[in-house]
Amino acid sequence: MARLTNDAWVLIADGEKALFLRNITDSENPNLEVVRKEEQDNPKDIDQSANRPGRMQDTGVGQRSAMDDTDWHELAKERFGDELAALLYQQAHQGKFDKIVLVAPPKTLGELRHKMHKEVADRVIAEVPKTLTNHPLDEIEAQLSGEIAG
Repeated sequence: MARLTNDAWVLIADGEKALFLRNITDSENPNLEVVRKEEQDNPKDIDQSANRPGRMQDTGVGQRSAMDDTDWHELAKERFGDELAALLYQQAHQGKFDKIVLVAPPKTLGELRHKMHKEVADRVIAEVPKTLTNHPLDEIEAQLSGEIAG
């Protein structure tokens, strides 16, 4: 299992928030400090939709079918994933981190993995499929100590 060594970064993310942390101690007793915060203003889909879903003429006589409305909330989450992958690449390319642990819900991890540049992927030392975006730092440190062997 990977070790959360000194100076390794930890990305805590979901579809709307990302917290970049850096371990300033060793893997035995991680002490994380905030490097950067990213947050997207992404209201619920109902607050972003302008009108009810449309209807279209069907092939049968007098038949009409409902059409799905655009899920703006989901689109914004996908766009955030793209932006996060680009930001990770920029930080890696500038030599800001050599090792990184990704902590995100399984779906977000999958999307990140798919969008991530090879330069970033080569630096990923562990993935933790959990949602920790709203947890305090000490709780994140405790969770990571349990997930990543020292």
